[in-house]
Amino acid sequence: MSDHPRQKIGFMQAMPFWLTLGIVPLALIGATFGGWYTALVPAYSLVIYSSLDALTGRNEGNADPETPDAMLFWYQLLTLIWPPIQMAILFGTIWYATHTSHLSGLELAVLFFGIGIVTGTVGINYSHELMHQKNKLERWLADILLASVLYSHFRSEHLRVHHIYVGTCRDPVTARYNEGFHRFFPRVLRQSPVSAWRAEVAMLARRGMPWWHRSNPFWRYAALQAGMLMAAFALGGGLGLGLFVWQAAVAIWQLEAVNYVEHYGLTRRHLGNGKYEHVKPHHSWNASHTASNWLLINLQRHSDHHFKPDRRFPLLQTYDEDQAPQLPLGYPLMVFIAMNPLWWRRMMNPRVRAWRKFHYPDITDWKPYNKALNPPPR
Repeated sequence: MSDHPRQKIGFMQAMPFWLTLGIVPLALIGATFGGWYTALVPAYSLVIYSSLDALTGRNEGNADPETPDAMLFWYQLLTLIWPPIQMAILFGTIWYATHTSHLSGLELAVLFFGIGIVTGTVGINYSHELMHQKNKLERWLADILLASVLYSHFRSEHLRVHHIYVGTCRDPVTARYNEGFHRFFPRVLRQSPVSAWRAEVAMLARRGMPWWHRSNPFWRYAALQAGMLMAAFALGGGLGLGLFVWQAAVAIWQLEAVNYVEHYGLTRRHLGNGKYEHVKPHHSWNASHTASNWLLINLQRHSDHHFKPDRRFPLLQTYDEDQAPQLPLGYPLMVFIAMNPLWWRRMMNPRVRAWRKFHYPDITDWKPYNKALNPPPR
């Protein structure tokens, strides 16, 4: 970890993270005025925060990881108030957009692309923070946020699969070396729901329960998602339902694009007989860029999240470059680059090869890792 001085935790330190709420009025302006205003939300999340990254530089300071929750009130409050705010933005905009005539089809598509950026970049990211906590209210809020983008299984996949099998062939969202995003994305859409379901069924079996038992969270996921779809239809009819599905698709794309960036080409050593080394800091791509970490509530300190998943976001630690690989840009710009496979490979493949040479100089045959041919973890 970095040896930089410990940062203080308090009201003023939390305020930059609250800049995310600036998205809310921009969504309202886009819906009200239409035209180019509908693009304000994507511009805010990509252009503004990436520009701020260039201005604010990197933040490599660490807060005291032993800071009690009582001192994190303003950070925790942000994640607690977001779910009702998101519900108001999403369903309020669906109602307004389907009861006005000044928005063209293109304007609606761009507007709800922006809403998908909100529910994906912010909503799913905040749900990720909430699902890792022990408090039942926070976990329920995570479920509500995920249901609003029709991706409830992400909770099971993330907790029961990703954190256990990251960097191995059993983790669908570990992007393989030389695998472009446009191949990665459909593969993940196929594999993640299946792996999440199997993980929950296996958990029930260990408790002596059948897959249809009421404690299977997939029944809760289905009920919540059905409720969201019915709400969208009730507020906006067929058009409202279509807009809801469109924003959900954008949010899912946003989530999986970040997943793609987080672990691209980083694999755990196979020890033989289906055994793998433990997850280490060098199995995640990190970015210490200040502003994009405000937007993503320190998700870019990803190695420490895998080290201690329930550590609240203001306490996540940064690591030196010889401990954990660092990206040249923040996640938002890296996602943008990932949409162009040639540009992505030109930027990232040399970094993966350098990472392999540094951490695993003895491995000469990387084909089993590149093609996910190693035996699955036992």
